[in-house]
Amino acid sequence: MKIIIDRFQDDFVVVELPNKSIMSIPKAIIPEDAKEGDVLIVQVDRKGTKKKKQEIEKLIEDVWKK
Repeated sequence: MKIIIDRFQDDFVVVELPNKSIMSIPKAIIPEDAKEGDVLIVQVDRKGTKKKKQEIEKLIEDVWKK
């Protein structure tokens, strides 16, 4: 999904979504060098998701062993 930075407001960034709606997202999750008009790509990291799921499953398994 591509989103466009419309403007910065305090600790938030106002972005335009593909359906032309507007929403605010925390400035902390936007790259530091991003500026108004920049297009950002939001995507799912399948490998990262799989790795995180395995880490959580291991933690749960370790808790149940105790």
